[in-house]
Amino acid sequence: MTGHGSDILLERMMTLHPKIIDLTLDRMWRILDALDHPERRIPPAIHIAGTNAKGSTLAMIRAGLEATGQRVHAYTSPHLVRFHERIRLAGKLIDEERLSEILDRCLTANGPDPITYFEITTAAAFVAMTEEPADWTLLEVGLGGRLDATNVIDTPKLTVITPVDLDHQQYLGDTLAAIAGEKAGILKRGVPCVVGRQQDEALEVIEDRAARLGAPLFVYGQHWHAWTEHERLVFQDETGLLDLPMPNLPGPHQVENAGIALMALRALGTGDPEAAVTRAEWPARMQRLRHGPLIDLAPEAEFWLDGGHNPHAGRALAATLKAMPHRPTHLIVGMLNTKDVTGYLAPLAEVAESLTAVSIRGQSATLSADDTLAAARRAGHEATSAETPEIAVRAIAARDPYARILIGGSLYLAGEILRDNG
Repeated sequence: MTGHGSDILLERMMTLHPKIIDLTLDRMWRILDALDHPERRIPPAIHIAGTNAKGSTLAMIRAGLEATGQRVHAYTSPHLVRFHERIRLAGKLIDEERLSEILDRCLTANGPDPITYFEITTAAAFVAMTEEPADWTLLEVGLGGRLDATNVIDTPKLTVITPVDLDHQQYLGDTLAAIAGEKAGILKRGVPCVVGRQQDEALEVIEDRAARLGAPLFVYGQHWHAWTEHERLVFQDETGLLDLPMPNLPGPHQVENAGIALMALRALGTGDPEAAVTRAEWPARMQRLRHGPLIDLAPEAEFWLDGGHNPHAGRALAATLKAMPHRPTHLIVGMLNTKDVTGYLAPLAEVAESLTAVSIRGQSATLSADDTLAAARRAGHEATSAETPEIAVRAIAARDPYARILIGGSLYLAGEILRDNG
């Protein structure tokens, strides 16, 4: 823990936590009321829910808007290295002084009442966004949608639902339809919504809710398409065709994510489509690591970092690795005990030579290396475990100095690696 004022305030916020996560907006309305409703004064909002691809889609929309000189606020979670990454004001991360001052104000406004860390920091983000001029606000849902702390915006300009998959079942329900119902909770009366590729049962729920609210939908496969042709990205909607370079974010799944972002820009009637696909920055999503103490342990190896952690992310990662030039791939994986570990690891068994399980330092919810190891073997991996990522890298480099080493399974593990090797 560094001695920054914001770190001390964020620690204090952890102590206000209700004892159990109960998804409700009551605490959120109370603090927003005490702060004179900053959520009503932020620049026009684009609200993004979904299981996967929220962050990279948001990054592409932001790149497209900023390329035309527009100022964009963005609120995302979780952070990888420092909390400040969650709040971007007119393109720049919030500075320490402003963050501390606003967190302090929110703590005072809340008093001793129970509130979750995510709720009070979301309120702080809204306050910050009212005090800096911008053209747009991009809001990423934290968990679910319907009862998420971000879902206090009455009339966003646009909503977006990226692919829905099973995740956080303990809070959102254990069927795709139930989870889609929570995500569809961000739909608002008359507000258009861009919908990424969905399985039928999820799409049905989203379409039903949209029909009840008179919310126009732009659905993948019906109103728009995105695909690859001759190493180019082709996007088509009802107004015509775009022929663009391939996305700079790696992985075949980024083609459809780019499609969601392009459809969003079309729906808003603004932004630069080419910049959206070529200038997006989103760390820890198949990010190449080129320097740092870990990389020095295996100078001939190729290092990648990925924070995906559910079955959909496992499938996307496997497809990404398959599409890369052949090189023996060795995984180092650490996961939280709240995740579908086998569902994430199974698709990766056919692309990895080996898997080394580690636990995540400083995370109470980490799965032990032994439990991850057992899950990896069940999923068909040639697996072993190691005390730390450093020990794992040394062992891989001793066997296979020219390996492709991919570290993944959790954004918390990715954050730990980036802190030292970013």
